[in-house]
Amino acid sequence: MMDWTDRHCRYFLRGFSPQTLLYTEMITAAAITRGDAARLLAFDPEEHPLALQLGGSEPRELAAAARLGEAAGYDEINLNCGCPSERVASGAFGACLMREPLRVAECVAAMSAAVRVPVTVKMRIGVVSGAHRDVAGALERFDEADFQALHEFVALCREAGCRVAIVHARKAVLGGLSPKANREVPPLRYEVVRRLKGAFADLPVVVNGGIRTADAALEALTWCDGVMLGREAYHRPVLLEELDRALRAGSTPASREALLERMARYAERRLAEGHSLGSITRHMLGLYAGEPGAREYRRLMSEGARAGGADAGLIRRAAAATRPAAVPGVLDV
Repeated sequence: MMDWTDRHCRYFLRGFSPQTLLYTEMITAAAITRGDAARLLAFDPEEHPLALQLGGSEPRELAAAARLGEAAGYDEINLNCGCPSERVASGAFGACLMREPLRVAECVAAMSAAVRVPVTVKMRIGVVSGAHRDVAGALERFDEADFQALHEFVALCREAGCRVAIVHARKAVLGGLSPKANREVPPLRYEVVRRLKGAFADLPVVVNGGIRTADAALEALTWCDGVMLGREAYHRPVLLEELDRALRAGSTPASREALLERMARYAERRLAEGHSLGSITRHMLGLYAGEPGAREYRRLMSEGARAGGADAGLIRRAAAATRPAAVPGVLDV
């Protein structure tokens, strides 16, 4: 998620689940090959397993970025063909690439030839132009022609070397809808992803979109190979912990205080390198979501990070302020 799942966010989320595969925000191949690759690709070793998500549409440039990602230590290279943002589409990458399956296949083939780690593709179930005379009708409809287009896209990706298809179970609207609306307005069609999995028994298929509970994720895992979580895990990261307990016998969740102490130590290291405290704590506001003390915790973290001279001690003070004995026994959202 662009501007969300940066290295600080990923380090925080890793505290909830030791084995969940984490993804970077989408980084353009051009930014990596022509810019400060060391800064863009930097991550903490504790973030493993970790996938690098690339945006781009030029095979040689994507291959070069993939090589740099592998050299930096990433465990997977992912090509984003699902983001509907207009600033992404204007750069000829993201969901608009679903209209160019042969071009995507060339990109995947070039990336696969360049690296030894798995190359995967994130996609939508289809795309609709915002200028379409009947956008609403096109979104409501998913006919055989739509499925055949999706099938062809996935088949070409697989033949080119794609190891996993990650499918957001909505169509994307190119132009006319905000990124937020693109996550909410097009109807979810899990049945399409399920049918796709049936058609590609030999290709791992991961479903994405609208999954907000551990039970929903576990149900999806009865028919697909994986579940990708986005904003729900960001806003309520304890969801990762809940899934860990359900999927891994003997998994023991860390206490909130232990998670905060881990982040305090992390903040000390990053502040010494010149990072700001706010760039770290902004990702931690969902720690107590739906629990007693949530509002006070968010206030302390938000206001405290903006104060002059703020340091890692803020995180430790927040931990002390949210101990059960220090907060009222009411649900604080």
